[in-house]
Amino acid sequence: MKDKTVAILESRVRDHIASLVRKYGGTPFLAPALAEIQDVDPAHIQELIRDWNSTPPDIFIFQTGVGTRALFAATDSLGLTSVLLRQLDAAQVIVRGPKPTTVLHSRKVRIDRAASDPFTTHEVLAEMQKTSLRGKRVVVQRYGETNRELQTTLESEGAVVIEIVTYRWTLPEDTAPLRRLIDALGHDEIDLMAFTSASQARNLFAVAEYDGKEASLKQSLGRTLVASIGPVCSAALRKLAVRVDIEAKPPKLGPFIDAINAALSDPRRLG
Repeated sequence: MKDKTVAILESRVRDHIASLVRKYGGTPFLAPALAEIQDVDPAHIQELIRDWNSTPPDIFIFQTGVGTRALFAATDSLGLTSVLLRQLDAAQVIVRGPKPTTVLHSRKVRIDRAASDPFTTHEVLAEMQKTSLRGKRVVVQRYGETNRELQTTLESEGAVVIEIVTYRWTLPEDTAPLRRLIDALGHDEIDLMAFTSASQARNLFAVAEYDGKEASLKQSLGRTLVASIGPVCSAALRKLAVRVDIEAKPPKLGPFIDAINAALSDPRRLG
């Protein structure tokens, strides 16, 4: 990717991605599209845990390390961690990936099932295929937004889904970098757009729509290489009528950067 400009919409690990782009000779254009806001309501957590004493959940699904850690921080402050641990011990615990696994292991929580690589919703549901869900109470630790695919599938199988909200995603308070990115795309100053989540794509278009630039953004992206971290992100981009040129396989940061570097080093892609 030597001498190429790569737009990075990531917030949490943007500096790491930027350093990888520089390592390969590229120039990062930082335009964070997501803000992660803590959204734990201690009173709600307290109410849930007390309710679970009388109507215990059958299954807990933990999707992210950040959210799992936030839940335990809330129960620590409420003095209810020991109660939650007993409830987890009496239920089936399913994890989506290594990050929530690490947090749960630090609390000595038994893990019954773990999604396989690449740790997407598809793998979580695959782990649950042999489990009858009718009438089961399933607690889902939500990440930045509701996992609609997971919730819809669980409910279609007859489960009662209870979400634990620990944090949410929103637009950054400062959207000026996104506006500069939209202008840079319009002037063909960006060689590749790197999307690492579906929410980034939706937020980029929300800013463009607010400024009356949605149509021009679509035209600009049509002239620019677009890279997606994985199938969920790709589906969101296609729903926005954005062509996806590169998709990481597996959907992880290392293969994502490698695929971007390969594409920006291929004269056929750039032609």
